Amino acid sequence: MTIYLGADHRGFELKEKLKEWLKDHGYAVEDLGAHKLEPEDDYPDYAIAVAHKVAEAPDENRGILLCGSGVGMDIAANRVNGIRAALSFNAAVAKQSREHEDANVLVLAADWLAPDDAGEILKTFLETPFSGEERHVRRIGKMKSIKNL
Repeated sequence: MTIYLGADHRGFELKEKLKEWLKDHGYAVEDLGAHKLEPEDDYPDYAIAVAHKVAEAPDENRGILLCGSGVGMDIAANRVNGIRAALSFNAAVAKQSREHEDANVLVLAADWLAPDDAGEILKTFLETPFSGEERHVRRIGKMKSIKNL
C-alpha cells in the first residue's frame, strides 16, 4: 500500500508531521504537495493529484488530504471516479468510514485538529479493514452507479 499525501497552506504543517509518523511506522509515502508553504496555493490542485493516484489502485492505495476545514478537499477528491473520501474529525468516524464505506481517502481539518488527535485518526483509518458486509457492499455499489444526476 502506498499512502499519497496532499495539503494546501493551511494543512501543510500538519501534513509534514503526519508524513514523519507514516515513515516512522513503515508506510510507503508519496508527498504530492505542497512541498513548501505556499500561502496562495489552491486545495483542489492537491486533492485531484492525490485522488488520481489513489484511483489507479483504489483498493490498495490510500490518500490523506489536509486543508483548513477539510471540506474543500473532500468535495474535490470525491469528484474523481473510484474515490470515496471521508472527512473525519475523530477516530470513530474514520473507523466507520473504512468499515462501512470502504473509504480510500482520509480528509482532515488541519485548523481543528491537534497533531496527536490527527495521528490517532490516521492510525485508525489505516488499520481498519472494510467489513465486507452485504449491506455495505450493496450501498457502495449504488454509489458507484451514480454518474451525473
